[in-house]
Order: sequence, then C-alpha cells, then structure tokens
Amino acid sequence: MTHAKPQVRIPATYMRGGTSKGVFFRLEDLPAAARVPGAVRDALLVRVIGSPDPYGKQTDGMGGATSSTSKVVIIAPSTQPGHDVDYLYGQVPIDQAFIDWSGNCGNLSSAVGPFAIANGFLDASRVPRDGLCTVRIWQANIGKTIVAHVPVVDGEVQETGDFELDGVTFPAAEVQLEFIDPADEGDGDGGGAMFPTGRRIDDLDVPGIGVFRATLINAGVPVVFVDAAALGYDGTELQGAINEDRPALAKLEAIRAHAAVRMGLVADVEAAAKRPLTPKVAFVAPPKDYVSSSGKPVKAADIDLLARAMSMGKLHHAMMGTASVAIAAAAAVPGTLVNAAAGGGTRDVVRFGHPSGTLRVGADVAEVDGRWAVTRAAMSRSARVLMEGAVRVPGDVVPD
Repeated sequence: MTHAKPQVRIPATYMRGGTSKGVFFRLEDLPAAARVPGAVRDALLVRVIGSPDPYGKQTDGMGGATSSTSKVVIIAPSTQPGHDVDYLYGQVPIDQAFIDWSGNCGNLSSAVGPFAIANGFLDASRVPRDGLCTVRIWQANIGKTIVAHVPVVDGEVQETGDFELDGVTFPAAEVQLEFIDPADEGDGDGGGAMFPTGRRIDDLDVPGIGVFRATLINAGVPVVFVDAAALGYDGTELQGAINEDRPALAKLEAIRAHAAVRMGLVADVEAAAKRPLTPKVAFVAPPKDYVSSSGKPVKAADIDLLARAMSMGKLHHAMMGTASVAIAAAAAVPGTLVNAAAGGGTRDVVRFGHPSGTLRVGADVAEVDGRWAVTRAAMSRSARVLMEGAVRVPGDVVPD
C-alpha cells in the first residue's frame, strides 16, 4: 500500500449568488503557489470543483454538475483606487481540466458584496448598523466596476428576506447591483464599443449550417443574439428541448464559434473551443404565453420579449446575470434583433421571459457621434452563505 500525501485544508465559503453557486476563497487563504495566476492555481481549483469528470457528475468535488454550479471566486483587497475588493471569477468545465477566466458571472457578483462585508474587507465605519452598505467591486476578469448595495441589520449582512427570484426556490434578501460602463472598450473592426463590428445586425455565415442575422454585442459579456425562429424555435423552450438535442447543440456552438471570430475574441473557430465561457449565444422572440420549468405560467402580457441563452454548451436554466445586462442594453438600442423582439421603440427597462420565469433589468444607453454606449445596467439578485469552513484537496495537488 502506497502512502499518499494527506489532504490539505483551505478556508472557503460555499455561496449562492443569484441562480448560481460557487466556492469563494480569500486570496490570502490559498496556498502560496496558488496566489498568483497560472497552472498551479488552475489545477488546485479544478480539483476543488471535482473536474474533469468523465461521468459528468463532479461527485468528488464541490461542483454541482451544471455550468451554474461549477464556479470558483477569489476575493482580495482591491488594487484599484476607490474600490473595496478585487473579484476574480473562474468557470470550471465539468469534463475538462482547465478554467475559463475570460468573463464575469453576473449572478455570483451578487454574493461578492456580502462576502466582502462578512470577511472584514470593509472598514467597520463603512458598514451601517442598519440599512444598505455600498460595496465597490473591481471585476478583475474584465476590468470593470460593479457596485453592490447589500442590506445590513444589526451590523451584519442580512441574508433572509422576501425577495423572490425566478430560478431560486426560496426567497431571500434583495441585493441591488449596478454594472458601471459594462461594454468593452475595444474598438473592434468597426469602431463601436458596444458593437464590436460597428453594426447592430450582422450576417453571420456559418459554413454547412447557413447564414444568420445576428446582433453581436459586448455589454456585461460578449453575446451573439439570433432570432429564435431562424433556429426553428419560438423562444418558449425549456432545457429538455435543447440539451438532449445534440445536432441543435452543435449548431448553436458553431454559431457561437463563428461569432467569436467576427467579434475579434479569437483568431479562428478552433480557438473558440478553448474559450467556452465567452461569447454567449442566445436567441430571442416576441412575447408568448408559456409555462416555466417550475410549472408557473408566464403571460405574454407580463413580458417584453422571450430570451434563452446557452452557457458552457447547454441551455441555461434561467439567465446569466451578465447576459441579462446584454439583453437590457441591446433592447434599449433601436435596430437590434433584441429591440425588434421587444417591439421596437426605446426603453430603459426590459422584462424578459427565461426558462425559470421572468427578470427585470435596466440599462442606460446613449448614442454619441454615431456610436452607442451603455453607461450603467442595474438588476436585483439575492445571495446566501450555504456553508463556511474549509475545503479539502488531496495533497498531491498542492506543491510543497
């Protein structure tokens, strides 16, 4: 019998943020070699989550076998003036041994403020006895600011409450999020900050599949929007209708990969496979009655449009927070496919239907010198600590 190294204990907190869950770490609690980006850090965090798992269950780790529950977060004192914490997010594929650091998780963003307050990242004078505590977050993956307004009671983060979020079973306390200047600042080939090609609709030629009208936008996260009808859908689909259809998944991934090239995110379609987190691919349609995954009826009269988005190759059970920002921004700009699905016109707030129900998101956009920009997006989420203490990982994952 061989004697392997004993397990290593690493302080951690398991948190729900919005419709996602992840393992949160303070940077200072990670083993020294994992406090900097690189292969050591990635190998450690992949093992914490339980990937790669050819069985697709992540049984030997903290992951929950879905893209929404296969996530890690590292929080540190901010390196940026005027911010409280740096927030780094990693998406862990279930069946592959790497981490995608290319984007943010809008859902887990709602847990960063509560974590920062509870773990002493804010000076005590900044935390009210009762009321809302403002936490300024530097989203280190994409270099953007998020402002979280976290409820506090008796000087402690309030987690319980009556705020209901479709896609989350139980009510909790509301956390308000503001995404400041969420569009990418790169010029793209057309000089548009929100629209990497400079156009609100592009013709995307996907060899062997067809030509799709698409809105390519970078607001919150890079997203390629297509019409549901062009895919043979009506926008009311739930996970079962998409995720068991392998040809449909292959088509959607091909669209995503070609959009990634058009948006300047990767050099070729092969490289898109190594960047599964971004861009997202989503499809939209005009409002229509449907029944959500929980059995709750959603009425066409109560929403502006239908939206469905793919996450890590599968239809998301609700809607990613970052994609929600993109939906709100695109809906606010006349001439996009999202705006058309919502009935045209101008709007600064949109309510859309997703597989688990509905979500309301606001966005402030403006056109200056022929270029569209989004200055702010806002939404409400909730967050809760599920477990705190330490994770254990086999010692051979952590270098001496």
